[in-house]
Amino acid sequence: MKVRQRAGLRLAPVAAATWAAAAFAILVPVASPWLAVTLWATVAAAMVTVLRLGGQGRVSAGPRPDRLRVRRDRLRRVLVIFALAAAASAAAASHVAWSLPDRADVAELALGGGRAVDVRATVVGKVERRADGSLSFDARSSRVTTGDEARRAEIEVAVRVRPDDVDDLAGLDVGASVDAKGTAQPARAGERAVLVLWASRGVEVRQPPVGAARVAADLRRGLVGAVRGLPGEGAGLVPGLAVGDTSVVSPTLDAAMKEASLSHLTAVSGANCALVVGIAFTVAAVCGASRGARVACGIGALVGFVLLVTPEPSVVRAGAMAAIAMLAVLLGRTGAGVAVLSTAVALLLVLDPWLAASLGFALSVAATGSLLLGTRPLATGLARAVPRPLALAIAVPLAAQLACGPLLILIQPTVPVYGVLANMIAGPAAPAATVLGLAACLSAPLPWLQSGLAAMAWLPASWIAATATTAAGLPADAMPWLEGWPGAVALALLGLAIGLAITLARGGTSRRRFARVASIVIVAVVGGTGLGAGALTTVAGRWTLPADWSVLACDVGQGDAVLLRSAGAVALVDTGPAPEPLAACLSRAGIDRVDLLVLTHGDLDHVGGLDTVRGRVGTVLHGPTDADAAELIASLAAEGARTLEVSTGVTGSLGEARWRVLWPKPESRAFPVGNDASVVLDVRGGGIPATLLLGDLSASPQRLLHASGALAPPYAVVKVAHHGSADQDAEIYTRAQAAVALITVGTDNDYDHPRDEALDILRAVGARVHRTDREGIIALWPSAGDDVNVWRERGG
Repeated sequence: MKVRQRAGLRLAPVAAATWAAAAFAILVPVASPWLAVTLWATVAAAMVTVLRLGGQGRVSAGPRPDRLRVRRDRLRRVLVIFALAAAASAAAASHVAWSLPDRADVAELALGGGRAVDVRATVVGKVERRADGSLSFDARSSRVTTGDEARRAEIEVAVRVRPDDVDDLAGLDVGASVDAKGTAQPARAGERAVLVLWASRGVEVRQPPVGAARVAADLRRGLVGAVRGLPGEGAGLVPGLAVGDTSVVSPTLDAAMKEASLSHLTAVSGANCALVVGIAFTVAAVCGASRGARVACGIGALVGFVLLVTPEPSVVRAGAMAAIAMLAVLLGRTGAGVAVLSTAVALLLVLDPWLAASLGFALSVAATGSLLLGTRPLATGLARAVPRPLALAIAVPLAAQLACGPLLILIQPTVPVYGVLANMIAGPAAPAATVLGLAACLSAPLPWLQSGLAAMAWLPASWIAATATTAAGLPADAMPWLEGWPGAVALALLGLAIGLAITLARGGTSRRRFARVASIVIVAVVGGTGLGAGALTTVAGRWTLPADWSVLACDVGQGDAVLLRSAGAVALVDTGPAPEPLAACLSRAGIDRVDLLVLTHGDLDHVGGLDTVRGRVGTVLHGPTDADAAELIASLAAEGARTLEVSTGVTGSLGEARWRVLWPKPESRAFPVGNDASVVLDVRGGGIPATLLLGDLSASPQRLLHASGALAPPYAVVKVAHHGSADQDAEIYTRAQAAVALITVGTDNDYDHPRDEALDILRAVGARVHRTDREGIIALWPSAGDDVNVWRERGG
């Protein structure tokens, strides 16, 4: 087994080199042609050398000639691996270089900033709802038009659009032909999409999906409809577990799945593909089919499954890995797991070099690699303390968590404490829910059968949902960790040390004893550092905040959540996009109850964290509402909160401070709901410096607000509108005379907020800019005179 594993590892350098070359090519695309030429030349040189070594003939007998032959054969093997790595790397770089002219040509269309762009395209990716309530999908364009100039261009376009701006929401699915109209900008380096299009002028569905895409879309919608009448949270999980459709998973359950480290179950992965292929392979074997026929059945089932769950890059990636595994079965080399994985990684990067910058791809490879390489040694080590079946059950999720944890830190700096236990409990139910849910999906022509199968799938899905919610509700379920790359490196060291401490037996050579002791020391030091960092953001966190803070901008990502405090009374303006970051901020600030909750408008990046404060709110202020926002407000009222729709002129108190609503105007119908109807507040007094909170207003209502004379400058603090978007009115900031400009914004957000146009306006008026993406939590309180003190979580 060890010899076979070492043989499989020979292809690992091929995958690593291809990954590195693809990453360099997509991040520095102008250099990709030169990189490709250099690598192809290297391949040619390596192959010439291999042929020359092979053509030197046999060496005469004798001990010394045998050693020379062995060395020459070893050198040939090394050169062959080197040539394969260079060839795969050259192919990936060539792919990027081949697409460079078209990408550069089309990207120039959006460089003017705000230019109107019309794109005719075919939807190729799943339509997903984003944190701000907008829809997002990937499309393949056929024509791009700016002004009178139209160009044929087959490029990837990432489209963002509000649901109300889609003329046929039911027809917007994978395979649909659409016209998207709005403004565009070039995507960041390393992204597959060439343009990011904000379809502010709407998306017109020219033709819904047809053929196989239409059938697949109808089947998915049929499964969603079949579970709607089932009770509890488990119903929404069935489509996610079966075909990756999470549209009916509630935000609460989605957050719990992430906290419990179970969200991978609703993402179509290699495990789903392997399950489908395994079923088809087994059925064919039972029918007496030959190995080739069994593999053909497996591949056919895999293709159908990929089409059913939408052939987006992540699904195709998972399917490709399963297909290569089938090839290994056909060749009778099922033990070469690492070689299969390495081949899959290299092949996928050649076909799609932009996967090199995909965190999802990295997680998939890390999880698969850890299961292949780490499960057996971890199970052997754990078997010294627990029965072997239990050791194996622990080793599988532990290996995956140790490998994937450092990458997940880059998304959310927390460690799921109960993740391994939750996966052990929920894991056995996932295959049953997947198979039954998939059977229910395919039985749409027989509604009675579909309903019965959906009800059967509901049982294991409900078990998984209950496991997630229970784990997420346990104390200290997610331990805060160091952020960014330092946190990822620290957790990787901790994971390596834990792995060595488990796998290395007591005693043995002095080198093994030293490695085991060093591992235990690393676990103690790094684990203590992580626990200390976690304590600073939870139990001891409030001791690190300035005691006198009166305005606190929470770091909740791409969204708003601002706390105001006066004489013990607390107001929260918006809740951010998700419950977890808001809960962390409130915990650190020591806030148990919110006296006044202001929901400036109903977008998800402002109300997505509402579950955090449910049942702990006194009064809710809100502006005009649509149906979804009205439902949220009604749910708060049902939980005991007093709700009040406000408009210009409404005033009230918060402790010893006074607040006044400046917008929206009650008689205005120009901005009924959404960003431009945001509740704008003026808050001052009682220890709160004069503060202007502009919600998500765009330039047009900003100009009307400025012209109304409602502002009462100078302001010590202005919360910049719409996370620092480019759509700002310079006059309102000039009039406000703000000393400090707060920008609540997420790190590396897709909108490129804050935009340079907004920052230039703020610099021009002399405001000191503070932003949550770079500085974390920001606390403010008045100082002597008219100045304001500022404390930043990162930076002093």
